Amino acid sequence: MINPGHLDLFRAVMRHGGMTRAAAALGIGQPHVSRAMAQLEAETGLSLFVRGHGTARPTPEGEAFAREVERSQAGLEQLTRAARQIRELGTGPLRVACQPSLASRLLPRAIRRLMAEHPGARVAVHVPSPDTIWAWTASGRCDLGLARPRAGHAGVTAERFLTVDAVCALPRRHPLARRRSIAVADLAGETLIAGGPGLFQEAVEARFAEAGCVPRFPLMAQYTAARCGLVAEGLGLAIVDPVPAGELTGLPIVLRPFRPALSIETTLIRPAGHPPGRLAERLIDFLRRERDALVSEPSRLPDEGL
Repeated sequence: MINPGHLDLFRAVMRHGGMTRAAAALGIGQPHVSRAMAQLEAETGLSLFVRGHGTARPTPEGEAFAREVERSQAGLEQLTRAARQIRELGTGPLRVACQPSLASRLLPRAIRRLMAEHPGARVAVHVPSPDTIWAWTASGRCDLGLARPRAGHAGVTAERFLTVDAVCALPRRHPLARRRSIAVADLAGETLIAGGPGLFQEAVEARFAEAGCVPRFPLMAQYTAARCGLVAEGLGLAIVDPVPAGELTGLPIVLRPFRPALSIETTLIRPAGHPPGRLAERLIDFLRRERDALVSEPSRLPDEGL
């Protein structure tokens, strides 16, 4: 078995051109280096140096062995770099599945922070349906998910991430746009644009049922951006998520709080039983910072002011 310390001294001797110079460079006695080289020769069974009057030149065997030592050292350095990269950046791209409402601004801003801190990081973003986000995260296909709550899903660790109140999107010149908030009764007889099938649309329709109103939903669009686009064309009014709706600044629409309040919740989920890697932890931290900035700035979420 070759002593690793002897190999380090051997490399120093080869690099500095002799045992005396190597000893001086390392701040140790020359006899110590000489004994170590003699022991290395015994360990390898090779004659590594031709010794003369105060000199030691490498033999052909010594030069060949030096090349192998350098190759081995390069391999060890590569392993060290690989270990550092795995430790800091994980084993592959960080896979994130996100609902559309947070995929255009909040998530990209958090990823920008992550990339600034870890320039070598790789991140893959997917925007599938909520059920798919839960399924992918539970199976480990995604490291992190941002989705609407779902019941009955095992295999995930979930935490409440963001809760906002729904708003009503109206054409800018609509008579109701002058209101500070829009109640269910205000929408009686109005043409409305439904969301896609799911818990949110069911909650909207339940509000109308509680108020004794029968809503008119001749149009349906799954995502907030599409519903707001239809509103901008004067095709109806819509109850929407204020986060993506507030980003559509180029549309001729206004957003007013919907009453009674209808909460929209986003859940942050991770595969159960698998602690998040370093990159996932940092992204979660940046997501929370962006969320806190979103809810703390009144201008970023609609209020009741006109």
